[in-house]
Order: sequence, then structure tokens, then C-alpha cells
Amino acid sequence: MQQVPNILTFLRIILAPIFVLMYLQPEFVWRSLSIAIFAMAAMTDYFDGLLARYYEVESNTGVFLDPLADKILTFAGFICLPFIDAQQFPIWAIAVIVVRDVFITLMRVWADKQGSMMQTRYMAKVKTFAQMIFLYLAILLGVFIQTDITLGEYSRYLMDTHIMKWALYVIVAITLYSGLEYVVHNRHIFKSPARE
Repeated sequence: MQQVPNILTFLRIILAPIFVLMYLQPEFVWRSLSIAIFAMAAMTDYFDGLLARYYEVESNTGVFLDPLADKILTFAGFICLPFIDAQQFPIWAIAVIVVRDVFITLMRVWADKQGSMMQTRYMAKVKTFAQMIFLYLAILLGVFIQTDITLGEYSRYLMDTHIMKWALYVIVAITLYSGLEYVVHNRHIFKSPARE
């Protein structure tokens, strides 16, 4: 059981590009199946942590790979959004989210090499929760918006209100703020040790 949590983490990394390839297909059936793939990948995040704690098999590899796998899956979801509607989900907004998360991840790696630990901020948790809620809703809208069923009508109406565009801007603002907060409260890791 020692390797199961890491196997689940690797599975999440593998499923992320599979989700993207399936989601970008024009056929409804492939997009629908891609949602199942995304949900399966998201569930591995819950179970790998649960198993690692239950069997007390947390490892340095798992500690590093788990958040990396989370970000890869999140990026996979956000990358798909401009293909739904490039005006509602502009590429620059997606780029801001991705660049911020990559930068904070590099900060965390640097801190580990310096023997420091980055302090996780409350706003970072708020950011993650807000991103996930928004992302799940957006990719679901992308599946149903091209259908003639009732959910398709509601999806098109919701998109026509431009509420998703403004929701994305809110997500970008929260993401930038949480990133700035990370930098300010962990700036000590960039300081050179004082010379004696």
C-alpha cells in the first residue's frame, strides 16, 4: 500500500492531458466522457491524501508531486476555456492564472532548497476553492452549450448574461492577490543570509 498514493498522483497527471484531448473534440459524447475523466482525476486527489494519512506512508515524493498534479489538472481545465468562448474566457486571463501558480510553485521549490517552508495563506485556500467551483461550472457549460436539450438552453442563457466572464475576472483578481500575499509573507526566502 505504500506506493498506492503516489500511483494515484501519477494517474492524475496522466489523466489531465487525456481530459484535454477528449474535451476539445466537437462530439458531445467525447466532451461528456471528458467530464467523467476530469471527475475521476479530481477524486484521486482525495483518495491519495486519505490513503497516505491512513497508512502513514507520506513521502517527500508525494509531498512534492501531489500539489504539482493538482496544478496540472487545474491548468488542463483552464486551458480548455478559451475554446468554449474566447471572448468570455480570454487567453490573457487564463495566462495570468497559470503564470501566477507556476511562479508560486517555483517559489515553493526554491524555499525547499533553502531549507525553508513557505507559509500557506488563507487566501490561497480561498483561491483554490473559488477556482475549482468556477472551473467545474465552466467546463460543464462548455459541454452542454452546443446541445439542444434543456440544459443547453440554460447554458446558453447563462453565457449570454456574461456572468461567467465577470466571474473569471473575479477569479483572476483573487488569484493575483493571493500570489502577492504569498510573495510578501514569504519574502524572507529570497534574502541572502547575513554575512558574519
